[in-house]
Amino acid sequence: MNRRLAADLSRRMVLGGAAAMLAPFVAPGGASAQPRPAAASDRPVLLTNLRLFDGQSRNLRNGVNILVRGNRIEALPGAAETIDGMQAIDCGGRVAMPGLIDAHFHTLLCGLSMPVLLSAEVAFIHLVAAREAEAMLLRGFTTVRDAGGPAFGLKRAIDMGVVAGPRIYPSGAMVSQTSGHGDFRLRHELPRGSTTPPGYPEAVGVSALADGEAEVLRRVREQLMLGASQVKLMGGGGVSSAYDPLDTVQFTEAELRAGVAAAADWGTYVMLHAYVPRAIQRAIRAGVRCIEHGQLADEETARMMAGEGVWWSLQPFLGDEDSNERQTPEAVVKGREVAEGTLRAYELAQRFGVKVAWGTDILFSPHLLPHQGRQLAKMTRFHDPLEALRIATGGNGELLRMSGPRNPYDGPLGVIAPGALADILVVEGDPAANLDFLRDPATGLRLVMKDGRIHKNLL
Repeated sequence: MNRRLAADLSRRMVLGGAAAMLAPFVAPGGASAQPRPAAASDRPVLLTNLRLFDGQSRNLRNGVNILVRGNRIEALPGAAETIDGMQAIDCGGRVAMPGLIDAHFHTLLCGLSMPVLLSAEVAFIHLVAAREAEAMLLRGFTTVRDAGGPAFGLKRAIDMGVVAGPRIYPSGAMVSQTSGHGDFRLRHELPRGSTTPPGYPEAVGVSALADGEAEVLRRVREQLMLGASQVKLMGGGGVSSAYDPLDTVQFTEAELRAGVAAAADWGTYVMLHAYVPRAIQRAIRAGVRCIEHGQLADEETARMMAGEGVWWSLQPFLGDEDSNERQTPEAVVKGREVAEGTLRAYELAQRFGVKVAWGTDILFSPHLLPHQGRQLAKMTRFHDPLEALRIATGGNGELLRMSGPRNPYDGPLGVIAPGALADILVVEGDPAANLDFLRDPATGLRLVMKDGRIHKNLL
């Protein structure tokens, strides 16, 4: 009966993937039993003849191999050691390094333009996101911290092996005040009454509007219930939003404290969108642990971040070919102002020793996705190449660990060390000289391994 029912459903569904969504409700052993993740190799894998960048030090090591057993890095044996029963992969003298981590990404909001996202069927949005997730993995990004959007289903599908893609640390809906950076309503939709149903962006989990401490508590707790590993609050004006100027400060300190407390009760933290000093400083006083963007910060703000140990999640917004699509003339002007502040932001972060994370924030701009790695390659404008690479691997991995017990993955990420999860790249180039191999991942990446499974091998 199960087999006949599954076959009938498969014929009826327009998209074959819909059957997989029903799998948890079918009895085990039937034709549509719950899908399981593809297993790593049964034999231990030994990567040999390589130079090692481990994601922690700022140099390349010679004379070591990498032993992978299951989904873990078991050891870094000497190049002369032999391992019985292993599957050897000769890296040809190339550099092996950890998988890349994008600390500010939107897995559901990157593959379509804003007009399409605000009008398309939810199923279509998720199917596009699944396609882009696999492409991102093949670009060498084995983990992303999702900075807002309904990524829970995609994360589950990737973790179960239904589709290929990076590990996802989801934030869930972006929690915003009325008129804030996450308020996507049009003018004719105001005012909102107590019985007014949520608009489309709220209904599908892109954003969640909250005014007052009680509402902030409710919305943050909802995201935690859904499985957020950290929570995203909108604390200031944005570039892509229509109604909030960059200089606006959003959420009162009491509202921010409510969100921070709700996250802390679950053992995790708040990441906060803001650009200007007043918004950043208010957030730090409220206990926020990670500032997203902040390109318009001043010296006092940078000093405050360093003193409080707050992370600064920066993106190379330079007003160049990798800029997100701007839908209005006002957004173009705001984007230019942010780009002008980017150089100073990186200088301030280095001068005051602020802990810096790296991400791309590709948003509503599918044409930028193939160039995700290029946005890391250009970081050599601000850092030594190996330091830029360390930030995007071991550094970002350290940031991810702040989610504490809400961390969805059991093991270190962004490093090649015994016990770490086996996310490994073998690259065609010299990271000590430049990161140009990231500009064309089709040729620059010779091997991509995630969780001990090889997704690409050109060696």
